[in-house]
Amino acid sequence: MGNPVVRFEIGCKDRPASKAFYEEAFGWTVEAGDMSGEVATGADSGINGALTALGHEPHRYVMVYIEVADADAAAARVADNGGKVTIGPLDIPGGKGRFAWFEDPEGNTLGLFQPPGKAS
Repeated sequence: MGNPVVRFEIGCKDRPASKAFYEEAFGWTVEAGDMSGEVATGADSGINGALTALGHEPHRYVMVYIEVADADAAAARVADNGGKVTIGPLDIPGGKGRFAWFEDPEGNTLGLFQPPGKAS
């Protein structure tokens, strides 16, 4: 499959309350962390994610990341097709790849994720 969705983030203002909600509602587990926690959905299929608490606006968002082989080239294609790159492409600390955020022509924000070891 080309360019799969490989990660999600759910923005929240109060991570402990959101953690409790998703654990009770869906049986998900959320690992501890200061601003974000990894979400384990308990499913054999699907994608990994995180609860991210910024503690301020914007905290009501859902972000999905699209896997690409080259974040810079994908960001250029976004711009060439009427989208707007809002953040990045940037290296993820620890050699974990590269990412960028973009808005589509309708204003929806999505992410690009380039795994480590891919071109750029």
